Parts: sequence; structure tokens; C-alpha cells
Amino acid sequence: MASDMQTGGRLATAAPAAIELRGISKSFGPVQANRDIHLRVERGTIHGIIGENGAGKSTLMSILYGFYKPDSGEVLVNGRPLTITDSQTAIRAGIGMVFQHFKLVQNFTVLENIILGAEEGRLLRPSLSKARGVLKRLAQEYELNVDPDTRIEDLSVGHQQRVEILKALYRQADILILDEPTGVLTPAEADHLFRILEGLRAEGKTIILITHKLREIMEITDTVSVMRRGEMVASVRTGETSPEELAELMVGRKVLLNVQKAPARPAQPVLEIRNLRMVDDAGVERLRGIDLDIRAGEILGIAGVSGNGQTQLLEILGGYPPKGSTVSGEVRVNGGPLPLAGAACNAAERRRQGLGHIPEDRQAEGLIMDFAAWENVAFGYHDAPEYGRGPLMDRDAIRRDAEGKIARFDVRPPSCDLAARDFSGGNQQKIVVAREIERNPDLLLIGQPTRGVDIGAIEFIHKRIVELRDAGKAILLVSVELDEIMSLSDRIAVMFDGRIMGERLPNEATTGDLGLLMAGVDPATAPPDTMPPAHEHVEDLPREA
Repeated sequence: MASDMQTGGRLATAAPAAIELRGISKSFGPVQANRDIHLRVERGTIHGIIGENGAGKSTLMSILYGFYKPDSGEVLVNGRPLTITDSQTAIRAGIGMVFQHFKLVQNFTVLENIILGAEEGRLLRPSLSKARGVLKRLAQEYELNVDPDTRIEDLSVGHQQRVEILKALYRQADILILDEPTGVLTPAEADHLFRILEGLRAEGKTIILITHKLREIMEITDTVSVMRRGEMVASVRTGETSPEELAELMVGRKVLLNVQKAPARPAQPVLEIRNLRMVDDAGVERLRGIDLDIRAGEILGIAGVSGNGQTQLLEILGGYPPKGSTVSGEVRVNGGPLPLAGAACNAAERRRQGLGHIPEDRQAEGLIMDFAAWENVAFGYHDAPEYGRGPLMDRDAIRRDAEGKIARFDVRPPSCDLAARDFSGGNQQKIVVAREIERNPDLLLIGQPTRGVDIGAIEFIHKRIVELRDAGKAILLVSVELDEIMSLSDRIAVMFDGRIMGERLPNEATTGDLGLLMAGVDPATAPPDTMPPAHEHVEDLPREA
């Protein structure tokens, strides 16, 4: 343990801190979200806050930004006590916050969003004129270039995030809180964000970064504080710790950052796809002759940049092809045909044919957000014999089953009566994973299994996927996280523009080779200067955490 790490999260220093929290506690009914939190954030630093889903990170920052009032404790800003009653109080104190889900008006322009809530006088023209000049200066100073006259709905996610940062800087924020800022960004956009944060730090700004990705913490922060189950368990200078140490502090036990699995023992074919094609309702061909095979006892990972046909592949196999689309080709599961159109092409029939499905979007496709956890555990399987016979369902049986799954998958809070919307994203994912894996499907379709999930849950989900493989099941894994694909897959197929560009074995793949395939380039025909070094094997890289 680093020498200046202290239980309770305090790092001693003489100068006034940008932010100091003393004894902050907050509960929501029986749930204690924050308990006696002490935190010190030094001026001009990037301070990371990490913890599992439900550890209380976002609640703590919401208190600092005025969304919640603490039950007890004190907040100091630049050494002075401050009662933060609402977000306007926080803004006046120089605190800005960029939320995981952006707070932008989609049909407003960048400029209109920047001044929204900060207008000066009844006439908008002077405010817009002033904002245009300030934005130009900020964009040049911090690499936050974005067209002020573009509507938000026409911007990429990365550029929308820049608008949120510009909003905070326009309001003269000296302390900037970012909640899971890279969860919706491409790797290139994340790298650009880090350059922006380094520039802000160089100008004397203070950054608080909430994330569950240890690699980001190690790369960008000066100091990191660790929360576990509502408490601050430690603070440490980043250069004096390691991902393994931080992971253990987060979870309270040693965590395996790499997937441990024996070699696959593939058996008979379970999924056979031949010349699968799909044209969407606009006449665009999204799948262009897909050929794939998956055998019992193996994991086939689909690598690729999001938007290259992976979503459509999962939707078709899952029994709900996009509306207005035309699908052709042949798909067989356990030797029998899988209907691609008509009344027999539906999710319920797929389940009867031995398919399970963990969808990419858990909230839109995997859960009914207003329903309780026990109801969501039965979602899609409500006609199972153990849940009752005939038209009547046995609610007590469903609740008992839900309580068992919640306990086995460590869903927090462990309440089957809580609505799905009231769980964190990671715990929502655990509910979906528990429901599908424990149905013991012959073929499991998985889309983005650990998106927005903390390190302890990632390790748990990965273990359950490997256990299912070892039980002789076939698994189709789609993930935009190349590290995850490499860790879990027994074979890798790379998709680009609706095609399979090639297949690789993980122990033979290199980052450059896979990168070329993901960009639509065949390494066999690529110019020599685009080829990667032969030793650049992906399994030698640090895994995503």
C-alpha cells in the first residue's frame, strides 16, 4: 500500500483544497448511499473516484453539485464552508458537471445550449453574441472545436460531450466533475478527451473524474479515491499504486483482471449461417453474405467498430429483425432451420429452439424499466412450467426464483421489489445476465455484456460466460471492447460494412492485423508500410478493467 494512503480517503496537505468533504452521509429510505465520507481534492489536479456500481460515487457528486442535500456533513470549496442547496449554488461557486447522459436540448444549436439558463437580460441577441466570442476563445484554448451553429442532434456523441464541457467553462467553472465520460466514446474520442483534460489541468482547473475503468485512472489522474458500499475506503497518489491494488480496494478481495479459462473443446455445430443478407427499410444492405459456424463448447467473438452490422446480426438471430427490412439466407440451430421471416420469427419461438439473448441495449430490449426485478426475471419466460400452469402464474414461485438469482449474481440492492429503473446500470445488466444464463440455452447471443459495468461485475459475468462454454454451450459474443473479445473468445471474426473480413485465433492475432480488418483492409493485400510488427500480439496488452 502506498505510504500516504489513509483509510477514510484523506491526503494531508497544508494548502486549502479545491474541494473538501467532511463526514458526508446520505440515505434513501433503508439504503445508505453515502456513509461518513471524507474527501480532499487538491487544486489543479485530476482526481479519480472509482468504485463498483452502487458504491455511491454518483450520489456523492450529485451532493457536491446540489442535486441532493446530505443528511449530515460539511462541504468546503476553496477552504470555505458552503451550503449547496441547488445546482445554481454550485455553478456560482465555480463547480460544473458533465453527466453520463448529456443534458442538452437536441433541436437547439450549440450556441443556444451554451447560454440556456445563463441568459443576460430579456433580449437573446446580446447573450448569443457574447457567447459566440467566448466559445471561439475556449475552443482555441482547450481544443474544444465545435460549430456553434450546428444543432445538437446533428453532432456525434464526442462533440456533444465537448458542448457539455463548454457549457461548464462558459459559466466559469474552475472545478469540473465528469461522470463516466468515456462510456459512450470511441477510443479516438477518449484520447482527445484526455488531451482536453490535461489542457484544463495545465490552466489550473481541477477535474474530478468518475470512472470504473482502471486503465483510464492510471493514465490520466494524479490522485485516486476508492469507494466501496457507500464508504470511502482509501485515497492514494496514482503513481504509487497499481490496477491490481485498486481493484482489490474496490471489491474488497483480489480480482482477476484477465479471464482464466481452459482451452475450448468444440463439439458438434450448433449455429450455422450461410449467405445471410439484410436490406433495411431505406434500401441499404446492412448484412452482405454472412457465413459463420459456432460449435458447442466454444465462444465466437465478433470484433468491429460499432455500426458495421453486428446489431442487425443479433436482432435477426434473436427473432426481431428491424422493421421494414428484407432478410435472406439460411440459418440452422442444432440442425433445424431458424425462421428469418413470418409469424415463426419471434423471440418466444427462438427461446423454444434453445436460444438465449443478452441484448446490446439492456434498457430498451432487455428490461421493462417500470417493472419490478422479480417481474423482469420472468420476462420472456413467464410461461415456464415452474412459474405456473395454464393462464395463471405463481407469483410466489417467480419471486423465489428472482430472490435466488439476485443472491447468486450479487445484484445490489438485493431487493426483488425494486423497479428496474432504480438499479444502477451494472446491476440492471446482472438481472438480464442472470435471467438468460440460468436458462441454460444451447446457444447464447451476447451483445456488449459488460457495457457500463464495474470491474467486480465484469469478472463475475466473464466467469459465468466461460462456465456456460465449459458446459458445452455455444456462445456468440459481440463487443466493441477489443480487450474483451480477445480475453473471452476462442475464435474471432471481424466485421466491416456488413461483411466478415476474416477470422483469427486470439493467440495468433495482432492489434495491427485486427485493426486493418476492422477498417476493411485485408492484411494479405495491404501495402507493406501498413503492416504491424509481428510481435505485437494483443494478449500481451493490459486488459480493460
